[in-house]
Amino acid sequence: MAENTLVRRLGLAHATAINMTDMVGIGPFITLPMVIGMMNGPWFLYAWLAGAILSFIDAMVWSELGAAFPKAGGSYNFLKETYGKTGMGKLMSFLFVWQTMIQAPLVIASAAIGFASYFSYLLPLSAVEAKIMSGSVVICIIVLLYRKIESIGKISMVLWVGVLLTLIWIIGGGLAHGNFLSPIKHINDGLTLNYAFVAALGFASVKSVYSYLGYYNICHLGGEIIDPAKNIPKSMFISIAGIAVLYMLMNVSVVSVIPWQHAKDSGFVVSEFMEQLSGHAAAKIITCLILLVAFSSVFSATLGYSRIPYAAAADGAFFKVFAKLHPTGNFPHVSLLFLGGVAFIFSLLFKLSDVISAILAMRIVIQFISQAWGLFLLRRRKSETSFPYKMPLFPIPVFLAIIMWVGILISTGFHMVLGGLSAIALGVVVYFVKAKANKEWPFNITAKADKNPQHF
Repeated sequence: MAENTLVRRLGLAHATAINMTDMVGIGPFITLPMVIGMMNGPWFLYAWLAGAILSFIDAMVWSELGAAFPKAGGSYNFLKETYGKTGMGKLMSFLFVWQTMIQAPLVIASAAIGFASYFSYLLPLSAVEAKIMSGSVVICIIVLLYRKIESIGKISMVLWVGVLLTLIWIIGGGLAHGNFLSPIKHINDGLTLNYAFVAALGFASVKSVYSYLGYYNICHLGGEIIDPAKNIPKSMFISIAGIAVLYMLMNVSVVSVIPWQHAKDSGFVVSEFMEQLSGHAAAKIITCLILLVAFSSVFSATLGYSRIPYAAAADGAFFKVFAKLHPTGNFPHVSLLFLGGVAFIFSLLFKLSDVISAILAMRIVIQFISQAWGLFLLRRRKSETSFPYKMPLFPIPVFLAIIMWVGILISTGFHMVLGGLSAIALGVVVYFVKAKANKEWPFNITAKADKNPQHF
């Protein structure tokens, strides 16, 4: 085994567990009342359905690219391959790593902040104590991830079981209550298909989509997946289908006990739901399980993101220090420690409500829209045999994904969009300064001569 090479040790079960634990973090428990409040009616379930549909369509894009280019770094490699290794792909892949160095710690910090927020149900925390709690969560995650990938796969399986048991208990509680189908029967009560509904659906979908993010996490670990051409697409579709069903059932279960009019203003809606069903002791237990789920999500997300700067550095497109692997554990420890350190700082500085929209606004243009368009360009110039997985009805899902992501981007709000675009613009400036100093594209004569019009 080469000293600086990742090892394929993760199977389908591990891949699915990593995706699902990333998806079901603190997100659905804290965004459930947010979504209800934005929709302000029993039709809030449509926002969760919209998030599932977008995720499923976008997963087709990820599946084609993940199966064709199963390497560490995910979108870094996808953007480089789709826009040309010696041309525009250099800029696009650099911008992805650039935004990842900001956005990834934001994702990790959001879960840690959410953890501290929900912990307040067990023990009320002051503002300072909440910051100490969120920072401690990040530190614990880094300690757990500082080990070999096969050990991490086993830890992921244990955490995955905890996630499933938590959701099953919540759903089972609603079923046992005896009024489970009521929210579904009344889902269209007072519903009018007009601009107000569409606008509300867009704003609410920002929160529901946030709770689905992570279905592609395994693509960042492409270099460590066994039989990636099959297991990467399968793990994503299984994850989305499973989580969509669990989210819908959980929402129905909660509002079958706590009316949506009350649930939309609750800070601990699932804990209150369980307290009403089974008493205060049961509410404390479910809160502890929710905290385990939140912790699991930070674990899975940090694992995937730590491979992105490593992949770029190993490819010579980022600072060399990030390409270092641990001498005995064979994992990118420098990348892990850096992202964890920035996430620790973010967890002390930001509020959760701001972080959720910022995460989406920053990553949509480069990671989702540009990646989907890049696949369309790549499919035009390469034969279908180059793609082990091929989406049905190509290119319709690609265009649908782009349209829906544009809608989500707009729904994050003007200031978030402006902030995301500003970060990209700054990244473009940094890239051109770096490219000019290193005589890379577009300042390299060889690269210019190699540029193929078919790439654009």
